[in-house]
Amino acid sequence: MTPNKEIKQTPTVKRFAVTGGIGSGKSAFCACLKQLGFPVFSCDDISRGLWQEKDYRAGIAARFPQYAEGDEPQRQKLSEAVFRDEGLLAELNAYAHPRIMERLLRETEGLPVCFAEVPLLFEGKYEGLFDGVIVVMRERSARIESVRKRDGNKSDVLARMARQVDYDALDLSNYIVVANNGTEEELMSSAREIVKQLGL
Repeated sequence: MTPNKEIKQTPTVKRFAVTGGIGSGKSAFCACLKQLGFPVFSCDDISRGLWQEKDYRAGIAARFPQYAEGDEPQRQKLSEAVFRDEGLLAELNAYAHPRIMERLLRETEGLPVCFAEVPLLFEGKYEGLFDGVIVVMRERSARIESVRKRDGNKSDVLARMARQVDYDALDLSNYIVVANNGTEEELMSSAREIVKQLGL
């Protein structure tokens, strides 16, 4: 059974996922949605919050004892290890992603409509949890430069991109696609158009 089949949904809530490759501008697009007055959630923020919880950390420590001291995982060491080992990364994601999605659905209960930034939506096969999916696309060179300025050298950026779905090769015909190759004003204009398209 896949993780998303185990998560209970609330049918009265209309949830829309915002996803895209690293450096595509997901956060910038979500900022536009916030400016338009919509509740916007972030799986990255939820992940950071879970890391503050003792039970969550203990669960990771139990699964990765070689990167833990007692019940406390050594987060930096684990991060460096999963960067080099795809199998280890898959194990960590199998633990983390269902818990992140469960928390997201819990936090959005009772809202008539909301958006969520979900970086690894397709990798986790969570698209079925949402009423619609918005994919933010950006030219590859611009993505690389954006992440390089923010996070590190080009080789690290390329390695991270290689672990993600190749959005350029995906069939996106069933999703709403945002081209983020222009200005902030143009991205806001796209956000307004999509909100209108969704009837919100």
